[in-house]
Amino acid sequence: MPGIVLAGVLAIVLPLGLSVHVALSRSGRVLSIARRNLTRGLFSTTYEVGSLEARRTGWGAVLRALTPDPAARRVRRLLDLAGRPEGWTMTRLLWAKLALGAAAVLVAAVAFTENPGLLVGVLCVAGVAVAYHVPEILLHGRGQERQAAIALELPDVLDQMTIAVEAGLGFEGALARAAATGTGPLAGELVRTLQDVTVGRPRREAYEALVKRTQVEDLRRFVSAINQADAYGIAVVDVLRVQADEMRLKRRQRAEEQAAKVPVKVTFPLIACILPALLIIVVGPMIAGLGEVM
Repeated sequence: MPGIVLAGVLAIVLPLGLSVHVALSRSGRVLSIARRNLTRGLFSTTYEVGSLEARRTGWGAVLRALTPDPAARRVRRLLDLAGRPEGWTMTRLLWAKLALGAAAVLVAAVAFTENPGLLVGVLCVAGVAVAYHVPEILLHGRGQERQAAIALELPDVLDQMTIAVEAGLGFEGALARAAATGTGPLAGELVRTLQDVTVGRPRREAYEALVKRTQVEDLRRFVSAINQADAYGIAVVDVLRVQADEMRLKRRQRAEEQAAKVPVKVTFPLIACILPALLIIVVGPMIAGLGEVM
């Protein structure tokens, strides 16, 4: 009987919630469509194959109806931050969010039906929320790893650019040289920035877009220094040399900070795993000997 009542409640609540969700998100979609139509042709905007914007009919229209614009923008931002990994299209991620959320709702409904209670209800709600956001959590992790890799590569790239500028190349030539010889995520971002400049995008906007895509504080500081040097006529080679020295110092400080955290991280495994075994080996024979004496 409780299962029938729960199924009836879900049959009423879920369509009602979906209708409210669609009604609330429709205004945002209308505004985004109007903004896209007004700016069409003003910017070079390309959509990946299978993206949410590229599919406005069929299942793509259903996906747009079920996904609010803030969630789509958040996933797009996380994709940019993660470097748009191969196979991680926006459509697949949004469908994965909906599928995981629906599966979690079914599992939570069964669990709550068998064991009703406040604690079980809270755990079910938390499980549904976590399952719905699992793709975003994975993307966030990939983005964090990519940011760390970019921050690690930046000092070497600046050293290479400094040498190229001192040898007679211009700043963009040195940037192209570093992008052509690099193999990490920073090289790919530099290639994209140079492509933006080549198609006619203003240099400052291309650099700001690079900072916005990567969200790396060291790179943001470097771009600000380059923009200031361009505005005030400061020699670029001096800026590159100073920035390279500063980035190397920060990289060494980060390594020392990570090394200082190691003893704290080792403490818990030492107490939980090694110390009990050591106590058994040392104290165990003593206890056995006392038992034999007594």
